[in-house]
Formats: sequence, structure tokens, C-alpha cells
Amino acid sequence: MTSFTDSRRLVVVREEEQNDRMKTFIFKGEGHTLGNALRTLILKNPDVVFCGYTIPHPSENKLHLRIETKEMSAVDALRDGLEQLQSLSDHVLETFEAAVADYKSKQMDT
Repeated sequence: MTSFTDSRRLVVVREEEQNDRMKTFIFKGEGHTLGNALRTLILKNPDVVFCGYTIPHPSENKLHLRIETKEMSAVDALRDGLEQLQSLSDHVLETFEAAVADYKSKQMDT
């Protein structure tokens, strides 16, 4: 297992079998919000066989995300999921900001 004395926020667990298609990633300082969103998006990838996450203990501020794929590497599946989450977050923010601006302009008219 990897030591957590360093300041990295994402660590890939060393596993007995070095298989690029099966990896566990540990996100420090993250919880169910990121875990559930990433799991949902990653599972939409047809190459992903399994994706799940755990919070090992409530007193530890860590998220363990496990990804298993058919052909692509687990790192690529994670990267794709993170990019999709970023795109989705950007869209939500833009939509929210447009709605707030629209609301404020209507308030000025009245």
C-alpha cells in the first residue's frame, strides 16, 4: 500500500498484479459527492466492467475508487470520467449563471 505522508491528492494503489485494466485510486480529501458522480459517469463507458467506490472509515478523509475495464487502461477510464465530470460541471455553472443573469434583468425591468 502507498504511504500517505506526501501531499498528493490522488494515489494509485500498488497491487500484487500489475494489470493496467484493474486499478484502485485513492483520492485524499474527497468523499461521496465526487465518488458517486465519478462512478456514475465512468460506468457509462461500454469498456468499463466494474467501477465502485468506498469511504473506508468516516474518520479518514479518503475515497477509494476501483475501476476494471475490458481493453482500455483504468487510468484512461478515470481520465475520461474526470473530463466528462468537468464538462458537466462547466455546463451546470454556465446554465446557472445565465438563469441568474436573466432573473436579475427581469427584476430591473419591473
